[in-house]
Amino acid sequence: MLKMTQYFQLNNLPIRYKLVSLLLLIMILPSLGLGILTSWAVDRTIDRQINQNTLQLINQVNRTLEFYLNNMQNITYLVAFNPEVKNFLTVGETNDEYRIRQFLRGITTLYPEVAGILLVNYKGEYISNEMYARSTKSLTDETWYKEAVQNKGIFKIIGHPHQRNVTTHTNYKNSEVVSAVRAILNPETQEVEGVVLVDLKLRVIAEATKNVRLGKWGYLMVIDHRGENIYSPARSLIGQIRTEWFKKDSGTFSHNIHGRYLQFIYQRSPFTNWTTIGVFSNQESALEIKEIRFYVTCFVFFVCFIGLGASYYLARSLSRPIGQLISFMEKAEAGDLTSRYRENRSDEIGMLGKSFNKMLDQIQRFISLVEWKERQRWEAELRSLQEHIKPHFLYNTLDTIHWMARKRGADDVAQVVESLSKLFRIGLSKGKDMIPFSEEMEHIQSYLSIQKVRYQEKLNYTFAISQSVHDLYIVKLILQPIVENAIYHGIKQRRGSGHIFIRAEEKDGKLIIKVQDDGIGMSQEALSSLRESLTANFTAGGKKIKGYGMMNVHARIRLTFGDAYGLKVESEEGKGTTVTIVHPIIRC
Repeated sequence: MLKMTQYFQLNNLPIRYKLVSLLLLIMILPSLGLGILTSWAVDRTIDRQINQNTLQLINQVNRTLEFYLNNMQNITYLVAFNPEVKNFLTVGETNDEYRIRQFLRGITTLYPEVAGILLVNYKGEYISNEMYARSTKSLTDETWYKEAVQNKGIFKIIGHPHQRNVTTHTNYKNSEVVSAVRAILNPETQEVEGVVLVDLKLRVIAEATKNVRLGKWGYLMVIDHRGENIYSPARSLIGQIRTEWFKKDSGTFSHNIHGRYLQFIYQRSPFTNWTTIGVFSNQESALEIKEIRFYVTCFVFFVCFIGLGASYYLARSLSRPIGQLISFMEKAEAGDLTSRYRENRSDEIGMLGKSFNKMLDQIQRFISLVEWKERQRWEAELRSLQEHIKPHFLYNTLDTIHWMARKRGADDVAQVVESLSKLFRIGLSKGKDMIPFSEEMEHIQSYLSIQKVRYQEKLNYTFAISQSVHDLYIVKLILQPIVENAIYHGIKQRRGSGHIFIRAEEKDGKLIIKVQDDGIGMSQEALSSLRESLTANFTAGGKKIKGYGMMNVHARIRLTFGDAYGLKVESEEGKGTTVTIVHPIIRC
């Protein structure tokens, strides 16, 4: 109900407001849609470009790290294949310890990213260029040594050293180097002869990542397979990263860290098993998007400004002549039929104004015609008053004959005269078109009384009238033509006496009157012809239709009350005819 009320309130707005609103919607909605679509497309494009560029940078960093670590692996192979190193690993004691150290120093000179190389045999004896044991505890008990032995000769990256019994002459901190190990196996027995430990300076990892900038505050960091930091800048946006955040080997995700929404793009290196992660704030990319949105908003406001002016001008050019036409119509409504639309326009409004002028001319002609017809009607009523004496004279004459017949004992003549008098009186009904149903029944009883005198035992009739319909009003003289048809076309044609049944009742909100006779009935062809006549307009196919009296009754009811009412005819040859009158319920 509220929506319907709002709709009608909107429908009552002046046309200029509707036009302005419509034109603004036509201009603003596409502009807003274009702005939203542009913003969405730019947002996705920027995100896609950022992700692609970041992944490219991460890929480059991963290749650099793989290059250094691959060098470390090559160093372990180079050390293992050295004959003097083999002699040290198998025999233990060697007179070429100095030459081995010189060999190791040469490697570190060739690879400056290497912080130190430590060679340990299975007895716990070791040789190194820069590294030494902190205590006399055997190095074979070290965790890194055991991991190398478990890996059975495969190169393994340990990560940052942790609580190991090894240090360097330059005193590198554990956080400043990354360790890798490989066990050297006897090629024949596959037994471990020793382990090579290589420390990589973290500086080379920092140099590969610190120059990579992701926006204003973004950076790259590297973690190992346990989630421990290999490298992260001093000013990092996040400390520890959880390994469960990484669902695949590469991808992107977002997290709210300490109230700051951060974007993560990562890629894992299959060689190092390290994950390089790009970390940056979403607000940085949002700045570019905000700038684009600002320009789009300015464009929308500009379109709105232009659209408002254009829509106002157009709405005014349409609403002003309509308002003038309304003022002329109001004058005509007030009775001034001499007002005319004077604008010289060729558009729809001008055509409407010309039609308005023609309508006023026709109204004036119709008024003149109605006045003339009204004068004719009054003249006809005057003539009717002059002739009104004739029906009264007829009533008085019939009444005189009635009493004379009573006086002379001619009761049958008196009854016929009385019925004829009632027939005339109800038929005229003082010019009324609607009479009570009780008067209509009195009329048809008078008619049947007269016919009964004529046909004697040939004609019989019965009434079954519901008490509730007596006070209803109906169109007058609708039963007499139907009863007349029943007598002349049904009862009269049959052998022996006939019977007419007249019933009336209220049913489904309608007055149902049935006139049934047991006459000769009609064939199917005659019945179809009569039904077609009831639906025609008094003539069909240029021929005079049958059943004029019934057609007259049917037409009077339908013209008065509509197509839902009228007559329905049912008949069977040799058994009789039933005519049903459907009439609306009318109470005084």
